Amino acid sequence: MNLLLTIALIAIILCVVLATVSFWLPIMTPDHEKLSPYECGFDPMGSARLPFSLRFFLVAILFLLFDLEIALLLPLPWGDQLASPVLTFSWAAGVLVLLTLGLVYEWMQGGLEWAE
Repeated sequence: MNLLLTIALIAIILCVVLATVSFWLPIMTPDHEKLSPYECGFDPMGSARLPFSLRFFLVAILFLLFDLEIALLLPLPWGDQLASPVLTFSWAAGVLVLLTLGLVYEWMQGGLEWAE
């Protein structure tokens, strides 16, 4: 019980100290760039409602797709500890082949060309 109480007390003290420091440490002097609506350092030149490029959207979707692929394949090294690792690796290879074929298709269609 004494160890549990000590750990809880240390955790509470650490949380209070970190919360206090996070309120007092940052510099609270707003300047012109921080007060601007875009915080990018330059004034907007046109309307914010203009449609953006469809190619940009396609590249963003492809990035998310391949980022998700990497996230799904990260636990793959632990797949050899299963009862049948061949099944796990064959499914992973199937996913990789499917995504590679999709990448080749997008490349051949010109979907990865940023400028026309």
